[in-house]
Amino acid sequence: MKGTEEKRGTICVCDLHTHSTASDGQYTPRELVRLAKARGIQVMALTDHDNTDGLEEALQAGEALGLQVLRGVEFSSEDYRNLHILGYGFPAGAPALEEMTAGLKKRRDQRKYKICQFLREQGVEVDLALVEGLAKGGVIGRPHFAQALVQQGYVSNNREAFERYLDTPAFQRFDRNKPSAEQCVKAIKAAGGKASLAHPYQILLGQDGPEDLEQLVIRLAGYGLDALECFYPKHTPEQQARYLDLARRYGLQVTGGSDFHGERIKPDVELARVELDLGWLVG
Repeated sequence: MKGTEEKRGTICVCDLHTHSTASDGQYTPRELVRLAKARGIQVMALTDHDNTDGLEEALQAGEALGLQVLRGVEFSSEDYRNLHILGYGFPAGAPALEEMTAGLKKRRDQRKYKICQFLREQGVEVDLALVEGLAKGGVIGRPHFAQALVQQGYVSNNREAFERYLDTPAFQRFDRNKPSAEQCVKAIKAAGGKASLAHPYQILLGQDGPEDLEQLVIRLAGYGLDALECFYPKHTPEQQARYLDLARRYGLQVTGGSDFHGERIKPDVELARVELDLGWLVG
């Protein structure tokens, strides 16, 4: 998959959207880096949800294997369903991100009890100890609950768990208590990082507010947004062309990645090999 039409600058084979056991991925950061190396990836970003706990392990593994690993994170915003902001290239211990991730980690730890209560109200009694075991010490997320629902026989696969329980309008109404998109972008920028809007096709703009995607991009650019994730496995060619055009018209960089969690969690998603000019990010 090509990430540039005209080769220039620092062209790298990369995947800038991956998850490890530090959030809701299947593989440890070290294992994930090994998979990326075997895939022929030159630059990867570890972008776990709302935390940076796996970054040092990933960076050390990358250095040992000769693969460049970028510090990354993925924040969920309250503005719209599935509005996520990716952060890249910030230094270790940046206070703006440390403060935000600490608060979000505490919130996610409390959230697991709320999800149990939500599921109980739907007639589902999930085993929290099973969920915690599946998380392997990482931050508990919806995929861990989905796996538990499968193992307990309530659903046949992760997708059904999301469709029936974990990604419904009722769940989204319950799951409000996230930072705004403005807070996400500004925290990344204050930390010295770069901010990208993730998987724009997923954002449920029409259902949750008056903006269309272009208006949202303009607003986020006003906060300091640097890039748009134009290359993503679920994007159609038409969507991809539209996102590339938006990035060009509003002076945004182009990013891309797989959103890889592991085959047990997202069976149809493998690590990407996107060719991108990353001179603005790694130069």
